[in-house]
Amino acid sequence: MNSQPRDDAEAPAGPPPREQIATAIRRERTRANLSLSEVARRAGIGKSTMSGLEAGTGNPSVETMWALAAALDIPLARLLDPPQHEVALLHAKDLPSLPSNTSNYAATLLSASPANARRDVYFIQAEPGQPRDSQPHPAGTVEHVILGQGAARIGVLGQSYELRVGDYLTYPGDRPHTFTALEPGTTVVFIVESS
Repeated sequence: MNSQPRDDAEAPAGPPPREQIATAIRRERTRANLSLSEVARRAGIGKSTMSGLEAGTGNPSVETMWALAAALDIPLARLLDPPQHEVALLHAKDLPSLPSNTSNYAATLLSASPANARRDVYFIQAEPGQPRDSQPHPAGTVEHVILGQGAARIGVLGQSYELRVGDYLTYPGDRPHTFTALEPGTTVVFIVESS
């Protein structure tokens, strides 16, 4: 009898990505004891948008989700509610992916920080075009970027850094920063540390 693990073994399928996000938003809003209207106001989004997100009918952008996380004073990863398993093979196509409203950029949470650590891992797919401007994240946030494919430019603290395959960059995420894909099919891994 062969006891080797199967190569095609995968984690059990969870709810659809929109439903995962809707459940997490409701859970965190309830935990914070805030009304739907109050969270929408704090996040600077419409009440109907907020209602759609909680109902699982909305199509949230990465900007909207960051605004909600800030309004709820939590890390963005808590709103993406990835399934947790001891051993898991996750396919990016099955996870919530947040497109940008302003550039050809999408973020997919790969791993949320466990309770005893503060780091989240994202897989980013981006195409050349409009830069993705990021507002400062909570104080003490540090971002780590590893370029997997293509090329990118990151601007932070008045400097511009070009990354090629395999390059690594770390910088304060609590300062405004920009990301620009320089080649088609650019992919990066972002690791976000929060204090």
